[in-house]
Amino acid sequence: MRVTEKGQVTIPKEIRDRLGIGPGSEVDFVERDSVVVLEKREASAEQREQTFEEWAASVAGTFDTMGMDGKAYVDWLRGPREDLDPH
Repeated sequence: MRVTEKGQVTIPKEIRDRLGIGPGSEVDFVERDSVVVLEKREASAEQREQTFEEWAASVAGTFDTMGMDGKAYVDWLRGPREDLDPH
């Protein structure tokens, strides 16, 4: 890998997939005997719970089905289907 002027490198997709690293994942660079190792940082149970609660609070009240029940709303989102709905 080539390091950019900003000190950035691209983690190859094969390694990202193997380690489960995706957008928003946190990693550590650890030096061991003159070798740098990339490690995925695992969130603690407290951090995961807090993160979910923060997310839930941030989206509370933002979903509006316009008074429709779940099935009606999904049908509205999908729109008419020519193979099922008469013209």
